[in-house]
Amino acid sequence: MSTCATVSRDLDEPLSGTAATATTWLLLEQPGPWGARALVSSHLDPSLGRALEAAAQGTGVRIALIRRPGPHADFGAPALRQVYAAHTVPGRVWLHGATTHDPRRLLDLDFAALGRGEHRTFDDALRGRPHTGDPLALVCTNGKRDRCCALLGRPLAAQLAASGMRDAWEVTHLGGHRFSPTVLVLPHGYAYGRVDAHTVGEVLHGVQDGRIVLRGCRGSSAWERPGQAAELAVREATGEVAAQALSVVRTAGGAPRWEVTVAHTDGRRWEVVVDQTAASPPRPESCGASVLGAPARMDVVAVRELTGAASVG
Repeated sequence: MSTCATVSRDLDEPLSGTAATATTWLLLEQPGPWGARALVSSHLDPSLGRALEAAAQGTGVRIALIRRPGPHADFGAPALRQVYAAHTVPGRVWLHGATTHDPRRLLDLDFAALGRGEHRTFDDALRGRPHTGDPLALVCTNGKRDRCCALLGRPLAAQLAASGMRDAWEVTHLGGHRFSPTVLVLPHGYAYGRVDAHTVGEVLHGVQDGRIVLRGCRGSSAWERPGQAAELAVREATGEVAAQALSVVRTAGGAPRWEVTVAHTDGRRWEVVVDQTAASPPRPESCGASVLGAPARMDVVAVRELTGAASVG
């Protein structure tokens, strides 16, 4: 039987506008097995997982668990855990890291402030500091959520680690497992699908140079799905690859049609029309789905540069 990722690839399902949404990512190291809802079905105290989910609700913060690539025998939690926070909104992008002996310290965070991009709460609560290493490459390997993430994600994560990539991690659910292997790159928050190790390497080199690689890109988590598709469409139309050059400044309308305004740091603006349509033919949206589905897709139908936009010299 074909996997959901195989079917999606065979149908050439578009990747644009399929990334998870989060203005800020909060990552906690938790080795060992993960269940489908990892925050409450791993060796993390489930009461802590529920409390973290509640604290993050509606703040723009998305919490995920990470672990080093490799075997995941149940040896218990490390004495000292790695924690990261990353804000992904252009113009205010940052990535800070910390370590903690007690993951309950994460409940000391002001999640609303963190979602707004204020890193002081992270630094104060956890003694966080700016991350000085390479960008983070987070490969979804949550096989209990969907087997494609384990079958395709874990070999990719292992390959990245074997190549000497110290900031490659396995991560819990990123959404869109039918696009496996899926990777989130921080600090900028762009997600990628159907990638191999070579492409991930190109993406990370690009981030180090302040550039975005468009091949395989699903969108930036800073924006809702219509905005993700609109921003990528403007990049395709203009050839703009600077990571923080574009922002989604207005989204009008609602399903099935949005008008999205994308702004450049140089003052240019574009109006992008994005339609939501149902993918056809029906396909498995995940390997665990009991029926075939028609997932929503974001189709860009027009990109128009707005005249009279002020330029900054």
